[in-house]
Amino acid sequence: MTETTISQPVIETFPVGPLQCNCTILGDPITQQALVIDPGGDADLILERLQHHGLSVTRILHTHAHLDHFLASGRIKAVTGAELALHPDDKMLWDQLEEQCRMFGVPYEPAPPPDQWLEHEEEISVSDICGCALHTPGHTPGSTCFLFAESKFLAAGDTLFQGSIGRTDFPGGDYQALERSIREQLYTLDEETTVVTGHGPPTTIGAEMRTNAFIRA
Repeated sequence: MTETTISQPVIETFPVGPLQCNCTILGDPITQQALVIDPGGDADLILERLQHHGLSVTRILHTHAHLDHFLASGRIKAVTGAELALHPDDKMLWDQLEEQCRMFGVPYEPAPPPDQWLEHEEEISVSDICGCALHTPGHTPGSTCFLFAESKFLAAGDTLFQGSIGRTDFPGGDYQALERSIREQLYTLDEETTVVTGHGPPTTIGAEMRTNAFIRA
């Protein structure tokens, strides 16, 4: 588990769930409001970390609708009343969450339909911490990254990894779309931007531009 404070926000990322998805809490310690990105399981742990920071979650953001990025969403929404947000191009995958769990032998934890459908470049804010949603299709049709430029922080989901990229052999995957997303949406960002990936260690935009084994700038 790693915990860092970048500028004013509280930003904590830690692996959760059966596939160790990276979940991120991003909050304003002054107003005590927070976002949770990709709660892929271990709802009690996520709620404990929110309590540790004295934060109340107002919105739950999903980078995409694969099972390992949502498993705690329903529980956290039930406890906190936070709204669920997802890009509409992943609605079909969201509607198949129970089937996804069955295919992978993972216990299904029900989640209600999203409350909000995200748009490309839509503002994502919590108190005075402002960011935006970047639609980056390829891993899934609705894959979305969340950029907080002032904090030089990007939650990339399964679009970009340290030295690698997201799989495109699942239903809805598209390698050419993924390549465009990375080149046009991500490799145009500040090279010092920290990238929290969907699984595994963080990286930076600059490091991937120069050394990524699949897509370089």
